[in-house]
Amino acid sequence: MTMRLRVAQLLAVAVLGVLDGSHTQAFSPAGTRLSLVSQYPSQAQAQAQARQYVNVPDSSNTSSRYKYRLNMIDPTMVSDISSVSNLMGSSSSLVSFADQGQNLAGIFFQASLLPYLGFLYFLSFRGNRTPELGNFGWQFLLLFVLSTIPSGLVTKATYGSTLADCDWLHGGAELLLTITNVLIVLGFSNASTGAAGPDKNKLKLFGFGAFGAFCVALALGPNIGFENHSAFLFGLGNLPSETAMSLPWVTHSEPINALSIPTWAIHFSSVYEFLFAMGIIWNFAEVTNNPKWKGLTWGMLPLHASGIAACTYHFFYNDKSLQFLVESQAFLTLLGNLLVAIAAYRIAASNGWTLEELNPFPPSSTSARGLAIDEAAAVPLAISPAKDSGAVLAAKLVGLTAATSYIVKYGELGIDIPFTPNPAIAIAIVAGLPAITAYNFYSKGKEDGGEMGFSFPGTGEGGLSMADVKKYGVSGTVAYVITELAFWAVAFPVASTALYQSTGHWPDVINDTTDRTTVLGFIFAGANVARLLVPIRLGAALALAPWVDDNIINRGKSGEEEES
Repeated sequence: MTMRLRVAQLLAVAVLGVLDGSHTQAFSPAGTRLSLVSQYPSQAQAQAQARQYVNVPDSSNTSSRYKYRLNMIDPTMVSDISSVSNLMGSSSSLVSFADQGQNLAGIFFQASLLPYLGFLYFLSFRGNRTPELGNFGWQFLLLFVLSTIPSGLVTKATYGSTLADCDWLHGGAELLLTITNVLIVLGFSNASTGAAGPDKNKLKLFGFGAFGAFCVALALGPNIGFENHSAFLFGLGNLPSETAMSLPWVTHSEPINALSIPTWAIHFSSVYEFLFAMGIIWNFAEVTNNPKWKGLTWGMLPLHASGIAACTYHFFYNDKSLQFLVESQAFLTLLGNLLVAIAAYRIAASNGWTLEELNPFPPSSTSARGLAIDEAAAVPLAISPAKDSGAVLAAKLVGLTAATSYIVKYGELGIDIPFTPNPAIAIAIVAGLPAITAYNFYSKGKEDGGEMGFSFPGTGEGGLSMADVKKYGVSGTVAYVITELAFWAVAFPVASTALYQSTGHWPDVINDTTDRTTVLGFIFAGANVARLLVPIRLGAALALAPWVDDNIINRGKSGEEEES
């Protein structure tokens, strides 16, 4: 039976449900939807029940015509209905944007969309002089997000699997992310160096064409023989199994859900391209003479860590015991989108953006402020010579991508770590690699005269510091300790709840090493987020200091002084 016919039959069931909901319950609440399947759990029983409607007219019942019409439906379609029911009931296990709605990762992914839209708005402000192609690259990312929705649903409905384990769909969706990063790099790089570069319109058409090709593959792939573990791009570059097993260091067989070389290449190229983009945007601060652009690089750091989390999950062959990596990836995406939105706002505000820009009916199209912004936007960029030509940069990308892909895919077959998942090692990878990146940009900022694109507390611009707290003496110190203890008092229950939302059970930190490590990982991530709120924490300590002085440090002393 063709896919089109099966879809038509499913629609027929839905129509019958509208006409007579008492029989099909097609639009009843989720818990009772598709009751025919729920009453007959096995496929054989469901098909037997379906067959009883064949050629059984019943004139005594007004709904008999609907029963009779069911004889046009192939009983084997019940298995399709069962697939849809399973899709509805178990979507929380998927690794994609669309089908994480009921768990922690889904909450984070969905919440990350709004700040990203805010980021795109502020980045596009005309006073920023954002390169057209680079701006389009950031916008193109929305197509990647969109692609994960049907990809995850098709993977589950067709193969009963997850998107992370379906190589051909996984690699196809990730290809759109790679195109996003390439557009960002080319856009900002060419604008910074004054290079002509490829035609912008052709690059945009290429991106849309790739998205269209992916949609076609998504629609036709399951019908033309693509299986769950069919390799992306037909496994171009994969070593034959016999060759891989004959390598001198190999001690393990590769699992069936291992990523192919093309899919690993897509992942690593995305990581490297994003690092290139971070560096180019950092240098764009000099091109525009606006150090606020460096703040965007810092905002991109959690997004870089999110990509590392995804690669780490695949390094361990998507082991379900490391599901917290999926939640971590989603959280880092949310955090990164918030930070890039803030960074883009600071860039726009430094270039003249005000709340008046939100007014769809400005009092005048030729206001003095608007003219000043337009004039500033017309100032040419301070072109700087490129350190590497486009050809050299492309060669570096191809070399790094190919080398890393082969080393990881076939090198991990010679060690035990990927086959004995360890949360501590996974957390170390996710935290360690971005930490190296952060240190490199921190060192670069010091070389540039200490300009980071933002201000740490106490480094100027009126920021708070521990020196302000210490002015209150013992009371200030005690107040700061109380605020820190409050954080840790909240951190454990929050981390425990996060584990419950992602795994369905409360942590056993005494007897279960995995639970203990996972909870500590959540707390560690929360502690790093709390570092971003240092001014608020210091402000809370300063606000609390007078109360501490009156009610803890000097409690009772005022009464004793009055008596004396």
